[in-house]
Amino acid sequence: SIAVVGGARGSNEDAFAWAQLAHDVIGTPNVYAQLGDGLPAAVLGLDRATIDDVASATTIVLLGPDLKEELPVLYLRIRDAAVKRGRHIIEFTPKPGGLTKHAWKSIGYEPGTQRAAVEAALADPAVAMQLAKGPVAIVAGRANLAETSTATVLALQAILAAVPSAKVLPALRRGNVVGALQVGVRPRPGGLDTTGVLQAAAAGRIECLLLLGADPLADFPDADLARRAIAGARRVIAVDTFLSASSLQADVVLAASAVGEKGGTTTNLEGRVTSLGRRVTATGTSRPDWMIASGIAGLLGTEFGYRSIADVTASIAARVESYANVTATAVASAPDGVLAAVPADLGPLVPPVLSLPDRNSYDFRLVVSRRLYDDAVSTRTSPSLAHLAGCMTVHVNPLDIERAGAHDGAEVRLSSARAGIIVTVESDATVLRGTVWVPFNQPGSTIGELIDCTAAVTDVRIENI
Repeated sequence: SIAVVGGARGSNEDAFAWAQLAHDVIGTPNVYAQLGDGLPAAVLGLDRATIDDVASATTIVLLGPDLKEELPVLYLRIRDAAVKRGRHIIEFTPKPGGLTKHAWKSIGYEPGTQRAAVEAALADPAVAMQLAKGPVAIVAGRANLAETSTATVLALQAILAAVPSAKVLPALRRGNVVGALQVGVRPRPGGLDTTGVLQAAAAGRIECLLLLGADPLADFPDADLARRAIAGARRVIAVDTFLSASSLQADVVLAASAVGEKGGTTTNLEGRVTSLGRRVTATGTSRPDWMIASGIAGLLGTEFGYRSIADVTASIAARVESYANVTATAVASAPDGVLAAVPADLGPLVPPVLSLPDRNSYDFRLVVSRRLYDDAVSTRTSPSLAHLAGCMTVHVNPLDIERAGAHDGAEVRLSSARAGIIVTVESDATVLRGTVWVPFNQPGSTIGELIDCTAAVTDVRIENI
């Protein structure tokens, strides 16, 4: 009846202390760092590619989000590999992105059909020949928040079956999510992931919901479920730096130090651990998460014995097998950080069966993804960044706008089986016919109102108003 959501915002030490408190002191298996917008944690147990592996691979397979918007530094490395080093990119995407013009082949697909698109490409002799030329690296992530992650996992497994030697770089967007998952912020056997936690909270089965720098009301794709979960949990405790939509509804808010206000380590996509530098003194009574977790453990009768951040780093090295070589001394003496081992305890990647609903001539398949700047609380509260968020519009292929009886710039009702919202139509020739694209968490209407996280895909209709 106790669940913990979040933990990807802080350092490895923060995440480890919270995992230790949740699993070992409280005894709950319901702990997860992702917010329904990533891939199963088992992806981190695949043969991991480094960023250098990706940049030097003969063939780079992109099966994930628009890296220019979601992981721009990785985007620059891959663009350089294609433009200056002649690496071949094979891109599978529901909407062309920043690397499309640099791709050797860009293959579009409707939501839910990634595996069919991959299998068709693998049957192409030119593609098969290219994949056989040398090392293959796969960049895998969530390209569409309005469909199940199962579709992407099935496509990833199809590529790995055809190219068993390929390495995988997880394109998980959220802060220190790789570090948080690897040091323990994930369910124990029988535990719930974030979707399961929110469903249980909405049904009144969660006595206490602990949010670690997490804002489900803004970040979880299914807005209705997030809203019912926050209302249904009997107690909500938020540990946060800013008051978000979710923490404003919490019973208790504990002030946590922000990045730049604390030390420790963080882990990037490839598993490389580097130091965080404290540059600013935290204001008021805010403290690093690991201190807050240690204090709560003490109140519950368990002393972690941490007196400094170095103590927590040492505990991670001693207790997390894949971080055995990640000591404070090793990290401090390595200019480029220390590469943690690939975890061996994440279990197999076994997705459930995927069943897609029938298509009809009236509905459009919904594609929802992120832009670099959105309406996140950290953006909104930064005077230099707040103006960079865009606006809420639905992007439709010009030919489909005509079919829907609308016109560019018109206000329309966009509706799914769940709800309807009023948005402005924007003509966009890059959007595939039969689909519409909407950026997530932009100022204006909330696209999450239309998404059902339990559905394989989301179909929507466009109606004039």
